[in-house]
Amino acid sequence: IAKSPADGTPRRPVLSVSARKLRDNAADWHNLMMKWERLNDNGFNTANKIVNVKISEKFQDNQLEIAYDNSATGSEKPAPKYNEELDNHCAELLETLKHMTKIQLKMEKLTSTTKAICDLETFHHRAGNCTAPFFHTWPTPYFYEVSLKLSEMYKKELQLKQTIVQEIAHSADQDLMMVYLSSWLYQPYIENSSKLLLEAMLLETGHRQ
Repeated sequence: IAKSPADGTPRRPVLSVSARKLRDNAADWHNLMMKWERLNDNGFNTANKIVNVKISEKFQDNQLEIAYDNSATGSEKPAPKYNEELDNHCAELLETLKHMTKIQLKMEKLTSTTKAICDLETFHHRAGNCTAPFFHTWPTPYFYEVSLKLSEMYKKELQLKQTIVQEIAHSADQDLMMVYLSSWLYQPYIENSSKLLLEAMLLETGHRQ
């Protein structure tokens, strides 16, 4: 009797609860990192607007200074004006930072969940190592190592962004503002290896073929 095509295909084993959770975590990592990148782009655009407003403001202040110095009258120097546009951009950047903070906290939660799975597997196997990998080649503790590496990168990057948000609207130095902008865009603490680690995790868990 001829076999149907389905009979000739090896069936995928039913994943254990821990394996399913690790697979879900990998998908969550992907989604969180994509959301972070979108927020980073939005934040850069907002920070760029802040810098442009600051440069324009400085130019106008310089013009007023010149006009004041050339004036023969004893009128008082004009007080700095409240800039609503600058205030709105600052509020927008702060909102972006809040969303990024939430993402980073979710990353930490994913890492602690992965640690809990490793502890559970260690408990089950007593010896400290699983007898066989859940998926292809990764031992369970390696999922935690990768999660921790990624989580630490984003934690440091968030701290840098907090500093940029606090300082960028108060800086009068154009060069320093450009450094803040560049740092926001290029994210020095998120290493190039982060994308490779994510892709490797997605491949290991079957999200990538």
